[in-house]
Amino acid sequence: MYQAPEYDMAPRLSGRRRRLWVALLLVTATVAYNGWLLEFLLPTGLDPRHSYVSELYAADQPFQALFSGIEVACALLVTAGALLARSTLPGRLAAIGCWALIAFAAFSVADTIVPMRCAPSVEPSCEAVNPWHTTTSALVHFAIFSSMALLSAAARAERPGMPLIHRWGPWVLSCSMVAAVATVGPLFGGPGWHGVPQRVHLTLVGTWFALLAVALVRLPTHHESADRTPTATRIPRPTQTASTNSAVT
Repeated sequence: MYQAPEYDMAPRLSGRRRRLWVALLLVTATVAYNGWLLEFLLPTGLDPRHSYVSELYAADQPFQALFSGIEVACALLVTAGALLARSTLPGRLAAIGCWALIAFAAFSVADTIVPMRCAPSVEPSCEAVNPWHTTTSALVHFAIFSSMALLSAAARAERPGMPLIHRWGPWVLSCSMVAAVATVGPLFGGPGWHGVPQRVHLTLVGTWFALLAVALVRLPTHHESADRTPTATRIPRPTQTASTNSAVT
């Protein structure tokens, strides 16, 4: 007698549910990371064309608590999503890429702990370079670019791959790096219009989170061997010899 295999579906659903949670966290982080759009609704007194987004949560700005809180909330969302993604994405490169996302979140929080003292775009006496804030911002950029590079490489080299990241990840990385470099004018005595490329950069980082979310939802489930344990029970079919012997007896 043959008994059909029975598979325990709970772990498989757990893996799929985990990916959906990661996608939800990253999509929410996309919205939060572009919370600077609120500056078009609030009387910040800053010109988006010529101001850094970090001026919104400079120490002396009226909405400092709001924009700092949004930054911290985004960091928590990215951290939670990256920790969950580590057990979902295959391969070592992907795991290191997730750690880069966690580092990005940590440095983003540090950005709010050591904010700019004032808003240089509207206060001529304010220095554009705050050594601690400039350092944390540089580390934020290094971490997010590292995550893009590592996860794009993982999408190409590891199986199963992530076609969406493989195709668009390098483009997002290249464009966001160009936009980030275009924002450093005030650091070298050339202020003006740096707000535009910085906001383009932030939009591209949000796009990166959204790409990861969609790629994870599309990721096939058959690689999750750790999350799915088939429990097939097969009872051997009686052999013809055994049946003949039984009949003779």
